[in-house]
Amino acid sequence: MLSYILNKLIYAILTLFGVITVIFILFTVLPGDPARMMLDQNENSEQLAAIQKKYGFDKPVSIQYLYYLNDLSPFSFHSKEKDDYTYLAKGKYNAVEVLEFSNTVFVLKTPYLRESFQKNGKKVTRIIAETLPNTFVLAVAAIFIAMINGVILGVLSALYKDSWIDKFIQVISTLGMSIPSFFSAILFAWFFGFLLHKYTHLNMTGSLYEVDDFGEAIHIQWKNLILPAVVLGIRPLAVVIQLMRNSLLEVLNQDYIRTARAKGLNEFQVIVKHALKNALNPVITALSGWFASMLAGAVFVEYIFGWNGLGKEIVNALNTLDLPVIMGSVIIIAFMFILINIFVDIIYGWLDPKISIK
Repeated sequence: MLSYILNKLIYAILTLFGVITVIFILFTVLPGDPARMMLDQNENSEQLAAIQKKYGFDKPVSIQYLYYLNDLSPFSFHSKEKDDYTYLAKGKYNAVEVLEFSNTVFVLKTPYLRESFQKNGKKVTRIIAETLPNTFVLAVAAIFIAMINGVILGVLSALYKDSWIDKFIQVISTLGMSIPSFFSAILFAWFFGFLLHKYTHLNMTGSLYEVDDFGEAIHIQWKNLILPAVVLGIRPLAVVIQLMRNSLLEVLNQDYIRTARAKGLNEFQVIVKHALKNALNPVITALSGWFASMLAGAVFVEYIFGWNGLGKEIVNALNTLDLPVIMGSVIIIAFMFILINIFVDIIYGWLDPKISIK
């Protein structure tokens, strides 16, 4: 068990290292000077040189890459010289000094994702901390909607196999898998938030927290969660329907189900007390993986509905070429994706005796 977890952790570190490397190379070779982007049209030679030195843009790409790894690493080396990029400036790093030798300090710190180019030097970690919880709430709501409705429709599809009910549900499932999320978001926002607003009282756009007209209080608007959660849950809903249908049909052909029916149990009791529990195993496993995907898939859904989550922040950062925010957000999403998938692998291997976790 311990070696299995250790192998998974090594795999996670190597995967995350690969993601960081690709992200750095991708956004470093982009055309344009980040320093000029930060100064916009107001730059002069002195300001440009100062910005390039402050962020290490005046160094070769290989040195910039080492700087970036040093910033992200929880164990890092920093210079005592104020002119050096790695200088342990107050407020820049949340660090604890461990060792000191010559002009270098070895520290233990939280990963430093740098500062936003466009938000007056606001730390990327703070931006992510403010927006990620909203994305998490949205993903949980979408998974909940997909799980409840997918299981119900999957059971109905299995019980009425090859009937018009089964075929109708299969059509819905196929459409859910084929229609892009951004198109569904536009359609739902227009139809339920605009055309039927009088009846639904739902808004086309809106986030979880809204400030009142006087700017004095913040209120939670749960109704703004409904449309983006439904749209984000459409694709996993389609997957759950298919998995639930196929799994339940397989379970219903088992000997213990025939025994339960022979004892005089009605169909409802057979499904709820005997078949449903075993049929849910592949569904739960699939949804665990889908949850990680939703953190990345919420990008366009959040932007269209005006949901102030990490996805919307990424789109805004792309529009303004705020590279630290883009890079930091992608790394955080990749980290969570890897972490959740490893957790699912370990739990699934623990629960299923056919899978070795030695």
